[in-house]
Amino acid sequence: MHVIYGGTFDPVHHGHLRLAIELKERLDVPEISLVPCHIPPHRGSTDATSAQRLKLLKLAVAEEIGLVVDDRELTRKGASYTADTLRQLREQLGAQEPLVMVVGTDAFAGFDRWREWERIPQLAHVVVVKRPGPELDPQGVPARLLRDRRVSSADQLHRAPCGYILELNPPLLDISATGIRERIVSGRSPRYLLPDSVWREIRCLGLYGACPDGNF
Repeated sequence: MHVIYGGTFDPVHHGHLRLAIELKERLDVPEISLVPCHIPPHRGSTDATSAQRLKLLKLAVAEEIGLVVDDRELTRKGASYTADTLRQLREQLGAQEPLVMVVGTDAFAGFDRWREWERIPQLAHVVVVKRPGPELDPQGVPARLLRDRRVSSADQLHRAPCGYILELNPPLLDISATGIRERIVSGRSPRYLLPDSVWREIRCLGLYGACPDGNF
């Protein structure tokens, strides 16, 4: 089973990494592919460039067996659409290999506004990670999809190539990339919120308003 966990990773932090490890264990897979997006369709530009975010992400997972970086969205031009990524992966994996994409409840709430959203369950399973915040609108399309396609265990994902939705409620670290960027630009340390190797590189590159001469 191939599992992808996408995001802007602007910057990558321990919340991302801890969730990736939880997913690896709960889905019983040998690795999780972290997929940084090039241009997020629903957010606009990122603070760091694609190349910079990719470098930080590679540093973050360098010593973590089972977490790998897939840069396919960075090599495509234009906005990063999930359906395009899944279609490309499906061509590589074949029709029968289980393929899983991971999304938070906040993003899944707008699933029916994604480009080619109806095609996505035909290409992959969806794992919805519960996040704090409002519940899905019970009358909305995402809630209906969840009711129609919900399964109760990861074993069911392993037995089919696509089409199911599994909800997971792993422990989440209360860390946000936005909060980290705000800390850095205000001159406060983000240490222990993200890997030391990532913080060193942020300072080296002067990203997010970091001063290269600041205290580590």
